[in-house]
Amino acid sequence: MGEISTSAIERIIRKGSGLRVSDSASKELLVYLDELGVRISQKASVLAKHAGRKTVTDEDIKLAIKQN
Repeated sequence: MGEISTSAIERIIRKGSGLRVSDSASKELLVYLDELGVRISQKASVLAKHAGRKTVTDEDIKLAIKQN
């Protein structure tokens, strides 16, 4: 954890809700997004390796998201 700031998450929540945001709400969403990002990245990595590449592309990420 720590790749994305809680203030960035707070802005995302405010943008979507228009409401004030508690610190605990920002932290909770941050944990969820971090876990989701790791799962998607792992799937994208498998796709890249299957294609014989060492680089994850935007297409790998898009396909991994669709499979999620």
